[in-house]
Amino acid sequence: MKRHFAAAVLTLAAIIAMPAQAADLSKQKYPDVVNVKVQSRGHNRFDFDVTVSSPYDTPQRYADAFRVMNADGMTYGVRELLHDHASEQPFTRELYGVQIPQGVRAVLVQAHDKQHGYGGKSMQILLPGR
Repeated sequence: MKRHFAAAVLTLAAIIAMPAQAADLSKQKYPDVVNVKVQSRGHNRFDFDVTVSSPYDTPQRYADAFRVMNADGMTYGVRELLHDHASEQPFTRELYGVQIPQGVRAVLVQAHDKQHGYGGKSMQILLPGR
């Protein structure tokens, strides 16, 4: 009987916690960049594999892009995302052949929300060979 009671209490606690978690996710305004892999592809060209997390993802609101830019806001490349990734969180997409001037040693990768724009956790990445 104690096992059944404990199972019932845990189930009830999970049910009560679900709306609170959903409310927290709906408050998140921006997607987060959670991982970036970069490879040099020749003279001033780089390939980026970017992992984005947007737990609120729905067809109406989702992470619809990410960009690679310098610290001053100069954008070198943008990857547009044309649909939600609700069933694939976090998700990784590529941006290949990004041309970055010789003097730049690091870039910032930032994700874009369809409704709120750029924001959330971004990542500063050192460029290999620089």
